Amino acid sequence: MFRSREGFLVPAHTPESTVSVDSDNPLDRERAHLAFSRSALRTMREDVEALDISDVTGNWVNAAILAREIDDRIKALADLAHTPLFFGRLDFLHAPGAGVAEGGEGERFYIGRRHVHDADGDPMVIDWRAPVSQAFYRASKKDPHDVALRRRFGYTGGELTAYEDEHLSDPEETSGASALLAAEIERPRVGPMRDIVATIQPEQDEIVRADVHGTVCVQGAPGTGKTAVGLHRVAYLLYAHRERLARTGTLVIGPNRSFLQYIEQVLPALGELDVAQATVEELVAHVPIKGTDTPQAARLKGDARMAEVLRRAVRSGITLPTEGCVVVRGSRRWRVASYELEDIVRELMDRDIRYGAAQAALPQRIAHAVLVKMENGGEAPDDRVQDAVARNAAVKATAKALWPAVDPAKLVLRLLSDAEFLAQCADGILTEDEQAAVLWDKPGRSVKTAPWTAADSVLVDEARDLVERTSSLGHVVLDEAQDLSPMQYRAVGRRCTTGSATVLGDIAQGTTPWSTDTWATALHHLGKPGSRVEELTMGFRVPGEVIDYASRLLPSIAPDLAPASSIRENAGALTIRQIDGTSAPEDTHALDTASALTPATPPALTDAVVAACVTALEHEGSTGLIAADARVPALGAALTAAGLPYLEPGTETSADARLTLVPASLAKGLEYDYVVLDEPAAIVDGEADLRTGLRRLYVCLTRAVSGLDVLHARPLPQALA
Repeated sequence: MFRSREGFLVPAHTPESTVSVDSDNPLDRERAHLAFSRSALRTMREDVEALDISDVTGNWVNAAILAREIDDRIKALADLAHTPLFFGRLDFLHAPGAGVAEGGEGERFYIGRRHVHDADGDPMVIDWRAPVSQAFYRASKKDPHDVALRRRFGYTGGELTAYEDEHLSDPEETSGASALLAAEIERPRVGPMRDIVATIQPEQDEIVRADVHGTVCVQGAPGTGKTAVGLHRVAYLLYAHRERLARTGTLVIGPNRSFLQYIEQVLPALGELDVAQATVEELVAHVPIKGTDTPQAARLKGDARMAEVLRRAVRSGITLPTEGCVVVRGSRRWRVASYELEDIVRELMDRDIRYGAAQAALPQRIAHAVLVKMENGGEAPDDRVQDAVARNAAVKATAKALWPAVDPAKLVLRLLSDAEFLAQCADGILTEDEQAAVLWDKPGRSVKTAPWTAADSVLVDEARDLVERTSSLGHVVLDEAQDLSPMQYRAVGRRCTTGSATVLGDIAQGTTPWSTDTWATALHHLGKPGSRVEELTMGFRVPGEVIDYASRLLPSIAPDLAPASSIRENAGALTIRQIDGTSAPEDTHALDTASALTPATPPALTDAVVAACVTALEHEGSTGLIAADARVPALGAALTAAGLPYLEPGTETSADARLTLVPASLAKGLEYDYVVLDEPAAIVDGEADLRTGLRRLYVCLTRAVSGLDVLHARPLPQALA
């Protein structure tokens, strides 16, 4: 049973076969509307499936494009049995023209994931992205948006089982916390990330509906829903600006493939099927990655100064002429003097256009100089003559000598292999020690054999853009952005130079050697300086007890950030246990540095971790065992020995496997109902320095939705004391 906010009891389960539109039970009437809406959706799908396009296109290419669009439309109209068709209802007070942009007296709108209309074209369900739906997320007692009643619906297995009302325009009704909203947020996490369309909060909705022309940066503490906000923003923009974004494209960039697998079902559930997903590494995959950098080398290669080093390298082959160019046309010879050629080359250099564009323009500029001489000599050449002169062997040879072609990968290969060439390009930019740090120890002789690293691939991408402009998309969502280097920001920024971006991240969760400390700096490197920055501090996922504990780390890892708060106060959500028989309080064992911690891992800890996983699996939902990367093989073996099947991060859980073994380095962005955290000190030790290690620990501590069990044999870091 569930008590609605109208004050009467609603039965939790009523067979849909008993639904009657004439029933006096409000829940029965809502179920009837759900049944009619599902029927209308089936009719909409059948109408599209019945379309005959055999004679409506002029050629096979247009026919194939139209057939694909129809197929996508059919997929978008799928009625997912366990996904509610609508989740809310709005009853407005006034008719149009009475100070309200939309809505009318007696008008009622059901808000859902997609638009559904009846045979007459009248809406039965309004898309959550439509302007009229905004009131569902923004209306409050202080600002009701002309809404008389907002109704939320509760579902069990796709069946409508409860509802909850708010009379926003009734001054006598007090507003309290929504039980259905809380139930939806706390629903067990089984499988990939799900959408939050039914639970979007006002501050989140403002970001979701922000204008497409501006870039928005979201600083979000763990559990504030920043990733979901970014994905729903994509869905909203595709609704509001579909034609533009269909032409220019949209892209979601995540930190790793496991994360992208985890979020990949959110947009399809909202009816959006054509949004590309990639990691930064996949975007810049121009060379085969075979090596790894030291932290110092990776940091230097990711430094924004490398952009100027590469610009110099790309232009290093440009030479000024020492002799003129002679063009033979019929019986006449036309000579472009060396000083004229120098003027042409310097003018192209000063314009600072793409290297490849200037290379293509140089023969035409030389040819134009020849045409001027022809005109002065009494001839009347036209554009065809100029093109012919530009193709002349002497002109092509001169242009090639003055402005040679550049292969970006070969150029970076030379830069990282040739100390003399690097010194020439990095003079006054990198110190001698820094130059030595970025050079390869054992350079390869070709692009295929070179020891390329992930940071090197970003350098190749920069060089490619210096030669030829990178295509720009309409909108890019960049998640976990705090972990990018300046050069990686530039790589992403190139892909939205004429479009907009949604930048998502948390400064406190930066775990790379080059992670950013301010969003202003990050946005500058992205090419979007001065963009709007929003901060989300209200958590909806992580229980208050857990986020409060994790926030003890903030003074050490991000002192300028305010601690997050949570709407969820789950008593007993956090358990901290020291294993191996030690009973002293945890703070008496806290040490000043992670390096001072004892590295031994007693078998008792592993046994206790396995037992904790067994206990966690007694609860409904998913369980994540998070451990330092070095501990994962041993824990995997222990789980197998105990007969506990486990999954890799990003893999969909099932009834037979609800436990995921998560290396700490891949935990970012993931969430589980219950988390067992193994040996925090080992997680800290797994990073290059204490601050990065504590940030990694902060990430791992904030992955739990319902409960966190921390087990340790070694003393906890001082920051947690």
